[in-house]
Amino acid sequence: MRFLRQAYERFADLLHELAKFGTVGAFAFVIDVGGFNLLQYGLQWGTLTSKVVATAVATTFAYVGNRFWTYRHREQSGLTREYFLFFLLNGVALLIGLLVVGFTRYTLGLTDPVSINVANLFGIGLGTLFRFFSYKKWVFLAATEDLDVPRELPKTENTRPRRVTRGR
Repeated sequence: MRFLRQAYERFADLLHELAKFGTVGAFAFVIDVGGFNLLQYGLQWGTLTSKVVATAVATTFAYVGNRFWTYRHREQSGLTREYFLFFLLNGVALLIGLLVVGFTRYTLGLTDPVSINVANLFGIGLGTLFRFFSYKKWVFLAATEDLDVPRELPKTENTRPRRVTRGR
C-alpha cells in the first residue's frame, strides 16, 4: 500500500494532467466523430473534407479547453505562438487520421460507415498519442518557476552579521 501511495504522489501531477487532457479530449472526440458523421452521412460531404472540417472544429475546442484548464499552470508563451503550434501539431495528427481513413476508403475499398468509423477511431487514437506528448513538449511549456512553493532565502557561508562602521 505504501508503494502505491508513493507512486501516486510521484506521478500525481501527471495523472491529474492526463485526466484533464482526457476530459477535454473526450468532448473534442464527440465533436470530431459527431461532426465527421454529420458532414459525411448527413450532409453528403466527401470523406476527407468531412474529416478536415470536423477535426478543425474539435481542435479549436480542444485548444481552449487545454490552454485554460488542462495546462493553465504551465507557462504561457503567448496565445499566438501557442495557437499556431497547437494547430500545426494538430495538423500532423490530422494527417495521421487522414492517412488511416484514406487508406481504408481508397486503398482497401471499404466504404461502409462501420469501416470508415473504425478507421476514423484508429486514426484519432494514434493522433491523440502524438498530441499528448507534443503539447507538453512544444505548446504548453513547463513553468520556469513554481509560484506556489515558497522560496528559501539563499544561505551564505558566513552567518555572522556584518558590522557597519561609519567614517572609516
